[in-house]
Amino acid sequence: MTDTGMDAESFEQFIEQLERYVRERLIPAEREVIENDSIPADIVEEMKAMGLFGLTVPEDFGGAGLNASQYARVVHTMAYAAPAYRSIFSINVGMFNSAIKNGATDAQKAEWWPRIAAGEIACFGLTEPGSGSDSAAMATTATADPGGNGWILNGTKRYITNAPHADVALIMARTEKEALPKNAHVSAFLVPMNTPGVSTGSPDKKMGQEGSHISDVILDDVKVPGDALLGGETGQGFRFAMMSLDNGRISVGAAATGYARRALDSALRYATERKAFGEPIANFQLIQQMLAESDMEIYAAEAMMKDVTERADRGENILRKAAAFKVFASEMCGRVVDRVVQIYGGAGYLAEYDAERFFRDARIYRIYEGTTQILYLQIAKHMLRDFAAQNG
Repeated sequence: MTDTGMDAESFEQFIEQLERYVRERLIPAEREVIENDSIPADIVEEMKAMGLFGLTVPEDFGGAGLNASQYARVVHTMAYAAPAYRSIFSINVGMFNSAIKNGATDAQKAEWWPRIAAGEIACFGLTEPGSGSDSAAMATTATADPGGNGWILNGTKRYITNAPHADVALIMARTEKEALPKNAHVSAFLVPMNTPGVSTGSPDKKMGQEGSHISDVILDDVKVPGDALLGGETGQGFRFAMMSLDNGRISVGAAATGYARRALDSALRYATERKAFGEPIANFQLIQQMLAESDMEIYAAEAMMKDVTERADRGENILRKAAAFKVFASEMCGRVVDRVVQIYGGAGYLAEYDAERFFRDARIYRIYEGTTQILYLQIAKHMLRDFAAQNG
C-alpha cells in the first residue's frame, strides 16, 4: 500500500517555510553553535514547536505523518545548515520512530509516539566498544529479573548520538548467551534515560559536527519492566534495528546530499569573487571542471534519493537501494568538499573560512549507519542471494 504522507500542498508550504527558517535563522546562528559546541536552547524549542521531532510520527499520535519521500526532503533541506541541527531530531524521526512503527506493541506506540512527537529526544543504542556491525560480539545483556516480570540490563553502548540530551534510549541487548541464527539472541528495550543505573559518559571530542553530541551509555543493573521489551517478544531486536537502519541510511544520504549542495554553493560564490591574474577564478576551466563534476554528482544523489524514497513509500523492500544511496551520497559528499577546499586554495585550509569545516563535518557520513565497506558487502550479499533465488 502506498504511503501518501502529508497532502502535497501543505507539504510544499512547509518546505518553503523550512527553507526560509534554514536561511534566515539557522545559518546565521552557525558560528554560535560552533563556538559553544551546542545548539542554542531557544532554537531547539523552535524546532520542537515546528514539529521537527515528530515528522514521521502518525498524525493520530501528534506527529506530522510524513512519508519517506517527504521526510528525506526535510532532512535534505535542514542539512543545508550545520549538521547539528539535523542531528538533534534525526534519531526521533528516523531509527527510533521506525523501530516503534515496525516492532512496538499498540501500548508502546500509544506511550512513546506522543512523547517523541512533543520533543522528547531519543537515542539508539546498538554500537558497543567491542561490536558494531558484528552482533555476535554484543556484550550488553538483558537477564530476566528474578524478582518480577521485568529485565535487568548491563553493558556499555558507544558513540551514541544525542545520548547526553536523550530522554529515552532504544537499547539492543542479548537475551541469550549463545549467538543464535538470524541474530535471535538480540532483543530491543525501551529504556527511559532517568531509570536508575543509566548514565552517560562525557561527550566525545570529535573531528567535526560541532553542536552534535555523542557519548557512551552505561547500563549498571538497570531494572526495566516487562513492557519495556520492544514488541513484547525476545529475539527480534536485531531485525527491528536493521529495518530501522534503512530509514537511518536514507537520512544520512539526504543529509550528505544537502550538505554537499551547501559546500558547492559556497565554492561557487568564492570562485566568482576571488580574483587571480586579473579575473575571477570561476573563469578558469579547471575550476569549472571541479564545479561541474560536483553539480553532476549531487544531481545523481538527488535522483537516487527520489527513487529510493518513492520505492519505500510503495512498500518495496529497499535494503539494497537504501544502502546504495547512502554509500553513493556519503562518498560523493566527501569528493565535493575536497574539491571545495581545492577551489578555495590556501584559504580552504584556514578555519576562518567555511571550506575546512565542510571537509571535517562531511567525513562521518561515510562511517555511521553502516560504513561504506560493510554496505558494499551487504549490497553484494543481497545481489547474490536474489540472483540465486531467481535462477534456482
